Amino acid sequence: MAVTPELMRKLAEVAAAETLPRFRQFGSVSNKLAAGFDPVTEADREAERAIRAVLRETFPEHGILGEEWGGERLDSRHVWVIDPIDGTRSFISGIPLWGTLVGLLENGDAVAGLMAQPFTGELFFTDGMTALYEGPGGPRELVTRKTTQLADATLCTTTPSLFTAEERPLYNELEKAVRLPRYGTDCYAYAMLAAGQVDLVVESGLQPYDIVALIPIIEKAGGVITDWQGGPAEKGGRVLAAATPELHAEAMRVLSL
Repeated sequence: MAVTPELMRKLAEVAAAETLPRFRQFGSVSNKLAAGFDPVTEADREAERAIRAVLRETFPEHGILGEEWGGERLDSRHVWVIDPIDGTRSFISGIPLWGTLVGLLENGDAVAGLMAQPFTGELFFTDGMTALYEGPGGPRELVTRKTTQLADATLCTTTPSLFTAEERPLYNELEKAVRLPRYGTDCYAYAMLAAGQVDLVVESGLQPYDIVALIPIIEKAGGVITDWQGGPAEKGGRVLAAATPELHAEAMRVLSL
């Protein structure tokens, strides 16, 4: 099996052909959640269709799990996990803090992935070897910042309202301990962690398609990403990503339930 940079670029390209022309165009938005608001757009659905078509052609024996169109061949050794627009709320608000996520599981472990933001012209990815950035300023290897203390850290979460009544006090303690908290960043926060711009990302209630693509990017950039108990993050749920093992351990002490 060969996951190449060329494949990653092609996946990003076919997704962008569906998402970018619809961004800031006031398209229709559907709600997937009867008891709240979980938006989905035509761009979500069509981008996932395009990604699936490339993957089926390239790896017909692989499984696919997507947010919009479900799963197929999920008992395969290799399963691709797709979130065509992570951050749909940002997308429908015209804010470019969204991205296309495509990750690869091998026997349940995340081994390759991409996060593409076509409006800013950025691609963050790993083919399983190194973590790379392509975009403004030219290509470069992704390397996390060497922050080891919470007092020096920048922390991101999409919104504190993600956290349950049990989780919120723990998050609040962590936020008090860091230098700078920022909200509303979805998948872009994890890319910024891999790029050495922020130090911690803490979230809860994630699905596999929210995180699988980001795990190998962060790990190959030198970071650590687990659930809040220190276990694998591939299944989502409560997730903690940190720039260094030392910082991860500091944050884990605060978040331990």
